[in-house]
Order: sequence, then structure tokens, then C-alpha cells
Amino acid sequence: MNSSILHRMFSRAGVTINGDDPWDIQVHDDRWYRRVLQEKNLGLGESYMEGWWSCGKIDEMICRLLRGGLDDQLKGTWRYAASFLPEILFNLQSMARSRMIARKHYDLDNALFFSFLDSYHQYSCAFFDGTDDLEQAQQKKLALIAQKLELSVGERVLDIGCGWGGLAFYAADRHGCKVTAANISREQLRYARESCRNVSVDFFEGDYRTLEGRFDKIVSVGMFEHVGKKNYRTFMQTVNRLLLDEGIFLLHTIGSNTSKAYCDPWIRRYIFPNSMLPSLRQISQAVEHFFVIEDVHNLGPHYDKTLLSWNERFQQAWPMLAQRYDTRFKRMWEYYLLSCAGAFRARTLQLWQIVMIKQNCSRSQPSCRL
Repeated sequence: MNSSILHRMFSRAGVTINGDDPWDIQVHDDRWYRRVLQEKNLGLGESYMEGWWSCGKIDEMICRLLRGGLDDQLKGTWRYAASFLPEILFNLQSMARSRMIARKHYDLDNALFFSFLDSYHQYSCAFFDGTDDLEQAQQKKLALIAQKLELSVGERVLDIGCGWGGLAFYAADRHGCKVTAANISREQLRYARESCRNVSVDFFEGDYRTLEGRFDKIVSVGMFEHVGKKNYRTFMQTVNRLLLDEGIFLLHTIGSNTSKAYCDPWIRRYIFPNSMLPSLRQISQAVEHFFVIEDVHNLGPHYDKTLLSWNERFQQAWPMLAQRYDTRFKRMWEYYLLSCAGAFRARTLQLWQIVMIKQNCSRSQPSCRL
């Protein structure tokens, strides 16, 4: 019974269970059928980690299932639905809990991340404008951000969620800016301080809500996904307080087509605890009375390419990484990268660069995109 239901549902989405196409699922354990019906995407991801199924092109399989609306058709059990209640009812991204994401994900061994990232260690969407090379695409992304922020020599720039310091280094080295780079990940900061020792970058370890100072430009790349719906307004209020009246703010964030108060349960459990993807509606509501939105640039299709490049590099580096991580970790990481690539290809996930200025400021409109 369970198998026939899933065979029909997957078939309508263009995926054949035990079929011959590279995006078809090969089931190796019949318990898979019941688990997916009961736990939806959580069960799909966990059962892949456990070797219950395989697929030659996970990214395309996920893309087809999402385009076919399978996520909405599968209801899951009441226990699955109840797992979202803490995210809906409580502030899981409070200051007391803010370091959880660093401990779970960003403080993992740098060798893992550096095995697939570019030389600037940009763990965010690249900009494949006229190139298929990840290294060039990430530098084009940095140049695009600098252009939109209109960076110039001597400006005070705040980078909220600076990662390993690649953007901070770029702004200081290429544009002569005085950068303050904020982060809660001690492992990332340890590397960033060393890599930026010869440029004008100061580092701040702590929650964004405790930041002080005044800045000409503020940028946040790939951090807003960890702020949480209950804190969107607080985040924007903080940026408004820190930004000079004539300044520019650029927000670079993954986003959802629909407004939600919870995260994908597999991603939440294994990759990004307490993460949450904003919608444009939620962002626009959070900036009311604080900012004018000058430009929204959707780079979503570029994230599909970015994730595929990361996975290719990860697979090439696995013989080295296998000395530190087991096969279950490998399957978890490749499922993370490829399932996200499929979601961006299906256009259920977006990547926005949003340029803002403060309300009632007298500066001219930023150039944004030329």
C-alpha cells in the first residue's frame, strides 16, 4: 500500500522509483516507503544518510519533486507536524541561543569548508556572470557587492556575519575601507584575524544585537537566515541605529517564496539549527519606517551553480576528508548540497541582494545595478 502510493506520486512528478533515468530513486530498503510517508523530507534525507536509497542525480530528483508539488501532497504524521511547534511558539534565535549555529555548523573543521570553497572562502552564492569558474564567480560576487555599496577609500564598513573574513579583506584591500567584521563563530574568527592581519579590519566577536558604532556602509551576507522571524524587526532596527544617515545597507540572503515561521526539518536537524528563511513580505515589513528598498536582485539560479560546484569539489576532496569523517557524514553533506541545488533550480528557494538606504536621507539613489 505505502509503496503504491509513493510510486504514483513520484511518477506524476517525473521520478520513477527503481527506474532507469539518473534522477530516479533506487530503493534498497523497503522501510523507506513508510518512513517518507510519515516524515516527508526529514525521512527522505535521513534514509539517504542511512543508505536506504540512492540516486544518480539527487539535485534533479529534488527539483522534479518540488516542481511537481510533492511536498504539499505528502502530509506526514501528526508527530511530524508537531515538530514545528517550538519554532512557531518560541524565539529559538535569542541571544542566549545564538551561538548554537556556530557550534553545530560554522565551527566545524576549517579543512572541510576550505576543501570546496574558493580562495576568499565565500560560503555564499557566487555570481556566474560570463564564467563557469567558481573562483571567478565568487570574485565577481564580491565586486558586485562593492559596486552596489559604492565603497570608497576611508569609509567605515560593518560586515555582519563575516565568515572567514573574505569580504572584509576584499573591502579593505581593494577599496581602502576601514572594516569592522562581526561574527559569533570562534573558529571562523580565528582564521579571519590571521588572514586579515595586514589590512584595516577589526573583528568583533558577539551577537549582532550588541554591536556599537556608526558606519558609512553596512553589509550582511548569508547571516540573515539565522536571525529568525521573531527577530527580523530587531535586526533592522539595529542596522538602522548603526548606519549613518547617508549610508547604504546591502542584505544578501536566501529567501522563501512564502512567509513561514519554521525551517525544513532535515536542514534544521543536521545542517543549520534554528535557521529560518525569510520571504520578501517578511523583510519588507521588518524594514518599515527604517529603510527605503532601492533594489531587489534575485541571484537564485546562480546558487544552483554554486552548490553544484561545491559538491564537485567536495567529492574530489573526499579521499582526504575520509580520514576525519565517516560515510554517513559524506552522504549527509552531499545530500545537503545537492538537495539545496535542486530547490534553487525548482525556484522554491531564492537568493536576494537587497539594497537599502535610510528613510528621509538626502543622498542620491545608489547605483545598485548598472
